[in-house]
Amino acid sequence: MKLQNKVAIITGGANGIGWEAVNVFLNAGAKVAIADYSIDGTKEKISELGEYANHVASFHVNVADRESVDKMVQAVVEHFGKIDILINNAGITKDAMLTKMSIEDFQSVIDVNLTGLFHCTQAVVPHMIQNQTGRIINTSSVSGVYGNVGQTNYAAAKSGIVGMTKTWAKELGRKGITVNAVVPGFIATSMVETVPAKVIERITSTIPLQRLGKPADIANAYLYLASDEANYVNGSILHVDGGIMM
Repeated sequence: MKLQNKVAIITGGANGIGWEAVNVFLNAGAKVAIADYSIDGTKEKISELGEYANHVASFHVNVADRESVDKMVQAVVEHFGKIDILINNAGITKDAMLTKMSIEDFQSVIDVNLTGLFHCTQAVVPHMIQNQTGRIINTSSVSGVYGNVGQTNYAAAKSGIVGMTKTWAKELGRKGITVNAVVPGFIATSMVETVPAKVIERITSTIPLQRLGKPADIANAYLYLASDEANYVNGSILHVDGGIMM
């Protein structure tokens, strides 16, 4: 029960890695606020959690819209009484080669993946400062560290997250708040299901562990950084990628 009585917001928590993180955090004793743009069916999923159902609630949010974020954060505080942990997990992709990427697709990915992370963190931090403690975990990507063909917008956003993480770690550490980032590699989620098998085989062959990551691999990294075991970890960029770019 590493997170006993802690309250965590997990953005993009209704599906994929986010939903896996919800389950991992509940098992660790946390109370969890699922903050997602699409929460259709979330109540049904929560009802299937059994004894944990009373420790989780869903909140609609568009992270790219500051008013929406402020309303979500206030609703979480009213519901749970505090915020101890923020997992900035929400993100989208709209891939295209540079010469074919529309301005709209470039901007929408920046708005959600980078500006949205700024909105959520800035809205939550005053509550953490008031409590003189907090954990902020951001989600970058190997695309943001090494680049990736067809992902100008995504790589730019995920690279920016690394810079913001280190900056906030320096600003907020003295206030009892740690800020770290997780860098997932290729993870077996619904996004990967649309990728041709031959491409997956080629990617897997470049990974020393010879497999794609699992959502639980990322969720457990979130758990570590949110726990007391990571009390002295601040400004770190934790790669969870099977060693793909060593």
